[in-house]
Amino acid sequence: MGKVLVLNASYEPLNITSWRRAVVLLLKGKAEQLEFDTQEIYTRFPTPTVIRLRYYVRVPYKEIPLTRRNILERDDHSCQYCRFRGDNLTLDHVIPRSRGGGDSWENLVAACVRCNVHKGNRTPNEAQMPLLSQPRRPYSSLHFEIARYIRSGRNEEWKKYVIGI
Repeated sequence: MGKVLVLNASYEPLNITSWRRAVVLLLKGKAEQLEFDTQEIYTRFPTPTVIRLRYYVRVPYKEIPLTRRNILERDDHSCQYCRFRGDNLTLDHVIPRSRGGGDSWENLVAACVRCNVHKGNRTPNEAQMPLLSQPRRPYSSLHFEIARYIRSGRNEEWKKYVIGI
């Protein structure tokens, strides 16, 4: 029995909670069950994997800081040119700073040292090194946690409720 994805009334991801807390919300009538596991908790009560709150909860927008750690997390700790995974990853400016490229979510990617040196002061097109995925700003910090669960293969049914993972 694992974690449960909690969706707002508008179907946007709100939180990840324990199955026990999800069952309490279901029993109190505060949420409805959208997805469930084949494993049962009690007699004929399937374990929830995705629930949706019946009433909309307003969540204040929180900016995700642009840090090395968050860039690596967004890029799944792998080089965006060759898929290398390891500890020796650097950050690469897609459009080099010398050509006006700044520090932004859309211009920074994780890269291994070899690819970063090979690309040098060129754009990916000029270096003939296409990016594996287009860099973008994450939707929320919850995005990182949900992505981690989906990549691990534990909660495949979450994919249809989350954009861009």
